[in-house]
Amino acid sequence: MRLGVLDVGSNTVHLVAVDARPGGRPTPMSDWKTAIKLVELLDSDGAIHDKGIKKLTKAVSESADLARQLGCEELMAFATSAVRSATNSEDVLAHVHKETGVRLEVLSGEDEARLTFLAVRRWHGWSAGRITNLDIGGGSLEISTGADEQPDAAFSLNLGAGRLTHEWFDTDPPERKKINLLRDFIDAELVEPARQVRSYGPARLAVGTSKTFRTLARLTGAAPSSEGPYVTRTLTAPGLRQLIAFISRMTASDRAELEGVSSDRSHQIVAGALVAEAAMRALALEKIDICPWALREGVILQRIDKGLE
Repeated sequence: MRLGVLDVGSNTVHLVAVDARPGGRPTPMSDWKTAIKLVELLDSDGAIHDKGIKKLTKAVSESADLARQLGCEELMAFATSAVRSATNSEDVLAHVHKETGVRLEVLSGEDEARLTFLAVRRWHGWSAGRITNLDIGGGSLEISTGADEQPDAAFSLNLGAGRLTHEWFDTDPPERKKINLLRDFIDAELVEPARQVRSYGPARLAVGTSKTFRTLARLTGAAPSSEGPYVTRTLTAPGLRQLIAFISRMTASDRAELEGVSSDRSHQIVAGALVAEAAMRALALEKIDICPWALREGVILQRIDKGLE
């Protein structure tokens, strides 16, 4: 059965088409995305403004057309942090449905963390033991830990790389004072979730998912994506600290020249690195492995588990 998965994130609208079967690996047959940076298209009241709604509607319409061209028998469309936290979320969803016929399901932060954890568990297997997973998106940070396929604890915090860049940095490169203030803010937000995660005991495997973690790992020496998904890639706390000292003094255009950094995300990688460093420190993680599977794979796996007709 060919499934289309439409992920409306805080940075991009991303469509993958997968030939799904019970017990099969959810490998995309087609992959398309466009950057819309919804988290930067909010007004002072936290609502997605008209320009953002138009960009989102256009991207969803194009995705739905492509899914039909690819022969997708079912389109699973969902939205995450930027839409979830927008004060006009219901109006945005209604407008998108009216104009495109696509009904977006807004995932809760906990569901986002839970589904990402499912994908990580399936990728690494039962031999990994207890897993603690971190995922940094454009709008939120998800943290989860567990020894089974469902996490014992799952948290979603409004600590996404795009959101924090938009809310905290108004110069390029960011001012040292703003960086220090943001560090303090992130640390405070992590206190309670980190305490609860640590209460379950140490993880046998710590994992990072998302483009932010892949980029940070690449910048600290991990293999490029061209070497495939099965190469072990890690990010260490010392390497991350050194990286922050380096990239925080660069402009976004200079960071975009670094290998592995896309121009769409170069402006927000400093905030993403600060979140990663703070989360690893709060959870006493000296090293994390980078997992190529994340939320979209979790959505597909859950759908396959429910049975395909």
